[in-house]
Order: sequence, then structure tokens, then C-alpha cells
Amino acid sequence: MKLSILLFFIYLPFVTIAQDNQEPHYKIYNTNTKKLSTVKDIVNNMTKADVLFFGEEHNDSTGHLLELEIFKQLNEIYPHKTALSMEMFTTDCQLVLNEYLADLIREKNLVTDARTWPNYKDYRPLIELAKQNQAPVIAANAPSRYTNMVTRGGLGALQALDAQAKSYLAPLPIDTATGAYYDKFVKIMGGHSAMAGMQIYQSQNLWDATMGWSIAKFYKNHTDYKMMHLNGGFHSEEKLGAVAQLKKYAPSAKVLTVAAYADDSFDNPDWSKFNQLADYVILTDPKLPRSF
Repeated sequence: MKLSILLFFIYLPFVTIAQDNQEPHYKIYNTNTKKLSTVKDIVNNMTKADVLFFGEEHNDSTGHLLELEIFKQLNEIYPHKTALSMEMFTTDCQLVLNEYLADLIREKNLVTDARTWPNYKDYRPLIELAKQNQAPVIAANAPSRYTNMVTRGGLGALQALDAQAKSYLAPLPIDTATGAYYDKFVKIMGGHSAMAGMQIYQSQNLWDATMGWSIAKFYKNHTDYKMMHLNGGFHSEEKLGAVAQLKKYAPSAKVLTVAAYADDSFDNPDWSKFNQLADYVILTDPKLPRSF
């Protein structure tokens, strides 16, 4: 057994113990009950939901541990009925991902051919756990070459793609309605003057729609599964973005959202500032080292 795999299995009991003892490196808040909560509470709440959106900061090392623990507990409660969906893999790499999960190809080939993120080490434990439990993993994101097309030429540019290319994306045309999500996007970009047109917002909508469509396709064929989807926090905050797109494609899907932040207010948080962001808000200790 490779050392890295051995370390992975050694690591899992530590994570479980950390959850049981409520280690002081994170705090979980239920924005509906207005009370502190636990990982187990989140998992138990999935009895009422189909899809759990976990909005992360990509370099939050504690957040990655919690993702792993939630996915682990879901697999224990719903064996062979749990799936993982990830922004970190694009739809055109689904075949490669499936081949790795089926133990047909080497991890080296997965990393190369599926174009894993530079911080793949943060997501590797999740993939290995899915592989161990024979849990499906959905490569949910739009290929970057197509979001780049939209950034340069708008959503209309996608009409020039052939049928195979379009199959990697949510059905065209993509909904880019303005409103709360648009206003939020403009603000984070630094205002209208910083955006140089609508194309960059349309690219964001292509990401969201393709993730929502990818989840919806799996959900419609596996309504008895519990799905956990990972994305950057902005994509699912306030149940906008990818969450709203999923609800357009699969209105009956019940969604639970988590938003995790390494926040400077960790020692004395004002939870009222986070009430609108997700069903559960996790604050992690910003003094801990980031994963990159």
C-alpha cells in the first residue's frame, strides 16, 4: 500500500474524533434555529434533502476536513446511495474520472487527463473515499475553454459548437436573468466599470447552469440517492447561482446548503451577519495554515 493511501486511512479516525469532540478549530451555526450545531446535525438533516451544497473557500484546510467527514458520514448512513458532485472536475473529463473510480487507470493518468486542480491533494481523500465505497462522482463544471469563449464573445458564441461540445454544457440558451445574483456579482467584481460588459457575468452563469444541469441529470435518474456537491462559496450562497439553476432543471429537488469561511470574527462571531448565506454556516479558525 502506498504511503499516501496509508496516511489517508490513518487520517479518517482523527477526523471523526475531531467532530465528536467539537474541536475548537471550527464553529457550525444553524441559521434556521439560530443555534450552534454539529456535523452530525447537518448529516441528519439530509433525511429531508436530496442535494447538499457545500460552499467552500478553496484553500481552507479545515473546510476540506469537514467536507470529508460529511461525505464519510453520508456514505455510512446511505451506503451505495451517496454521490459526490464537484466543481473541481469538468464534464468532458467524466469518462476519465469514471475509469479511475473503476480502477482501470492510474492516478497519474487521472491527474493528467482529467486536468485536476493544482490543489488536488485537498480533494484526493474524497475521491479515494468515493472509490472505496463505489460512490459515483459527477464531474459537474463547464470546460474552461467554453467559459473563455463566453468571456470573449458572449453566450451566443456557444451556438457555433457542434453537438458533442454542446453536450458538455447545460442546454442552450443559458438563463442570465438579472436580479439579486447579478447585483451580488457586480459588487464582488468591483462595480459595473470593472466588468467591461456582460460577458463575464454570462461566463459565471454558464458555470452555474452546467453544475446545476449536471446535478439535475444525476438526480432525475437516482432520486433515491443523497448527493453532496462541492463548489466555491459564491456559487451557492443565498441559494443563488448553481442552486437556483438546479431548481430550474429539477424543481422537485430538495436542497440543503452549507457555507464555510475562515473568518476573522471566528473568536466572537456575529452570526446575524451570516443568516442569509446558507442553512448552515461554518466558521473556521483563520489562524490555522491554509492548504495553499
